[in-house]
Amino acid sequence: MDFPLHFRCPISMELMKDPVTISTGVTYERKNIEKWFYTCKKKTCPTTMQVLHSFDMTPNHTLKRLILAWQNGKSQSQSHDDELSMKHHDELVSLINTIESSPFKVSSLKKLKSIVELGDHDVKDDFKKCGGVEVLVRIIQQILIESSDFVTFRACEEALSVLIKLPIVLEEEETIKTLLQPGCMKSMAIILQRGSEEARFCTVSILQRIMKSDCQWNVVIEDQGIEFFKSLMEIMSDEICSKASSCALQVLIDILEKSKKSRLKAIEAGAMCTLIEILPDSSKSKSEKIMYLIKMMCECADGRMGFIEHGLGVAAITKKMLNISNVGTKIGVKIISLICNSHPTDKVLDDLLMYGSVKKLVALLHIGGSSTTKERVIKILKLHGDKWKKNPCFPYELKNYLGLESDSL
Repeated sequence: MDFPLHFRCPISMELMKDPVTISTGVTYERKNIEKWFYTCKKKTCPTTMQVLHSFDMTPNHTLKRLILAWQNGKSQSQSHDDELSMKHHDELVSLINTIESSPFKVSSLKKLKSIVELGDHDVKDDFKKCGGVEVLVRIIQQILIESSDFVTFRACEEALSVLIKLPIVLEEEETIKTLLQPGCMKSMAIILQRGSEEARFCTVSILQRIMKSDCQWNVVIEDQGIEFFKSLMEIMSDEICSKASSCALQVLIDILEKSKKSRLKAIEAGAMCTLIEILPDSSKSKSEKIMYLIKMMCECADGRMGFIEHGLGVAAITKKMLNISNVGTKIGVKIISLICNSHPTDKVLDDLLMYGSVKKLVALLHIGGSSTTKERVIKILKLHGDKWKKNPCFPYELKNYLGLESDSL
């Protein structure tokens, strides 16, 4: 109820039109109190339950005038709001038309960004209904035609910065489908490669929103070239803009989870090398995600080859095992299992021993209960324990623990 409490009838709780006061001093809507007295045959005040000796009702003219004044003021306020809303709508339409028709779009796009950023849900919804999203997409796609033109490129960057200010609109399936048009995706890929830091962040943030949708975005992503994945790697490696780096990391996870074809493209783009190199200095939460990406790529033969060829893959993974989280340790064991089960080279097996991987694997056997991780550890040790026990680096106490001297494994 959007009207003052003392304007309500205590019986119906509705706004009073003909207020009357009875002998107890309480005011009611006339028809409600008459019904109480004459239809329901009550002899008390509904509010105080005080027994009445008189059913006289006195019109409360003062309260009625206050109610009428409040109603008139509210009506005028609503009328003013409607006029203001219409003014804002006209301004928005005019600005959108100017943006589409003028060759100099950047300043108008900046003004538009300010309006949608400060505006409420109705402003953002009005922008969408006016065809604003389609106009922005057309500006974004223009760089496919005039990619070398600085003004066109800047307009594209500004259009993306407006789009990211419309989170509610970006959640709508219709908007996502518009953004998934091949031309729009190719334009965003160009911005990822050549755009400013802010524009790249806006683009990768939009991609993250797209990937939260139920649309078949993975089909469009699979058509992107190797440069698209290289750009994501570059943003992900950015130590200055941590937000952009985190967004790019999550986008890459979403992409590789959906498509093996995209995994191969990421591997070709050098993702394995990049991930191994940034893993040692990454935070715990980021390390988990990086290891998860490495694990997904190691499920492909090319990914395992990339891991082995890097040379420091084993060291990077071993450093994180038992040091970040249970999830991180499980992923680490899975990576080692994938490498060990695919005809590893002698160098890889030596690295596993030298960098302490084997020692950490054995430590996991001390954890109580059964688990898939422990089963993987046992399988790894059964496969390669005989080789490791011959190495002088292999700790003597581990030989006894594993029973390798008696060949029990």
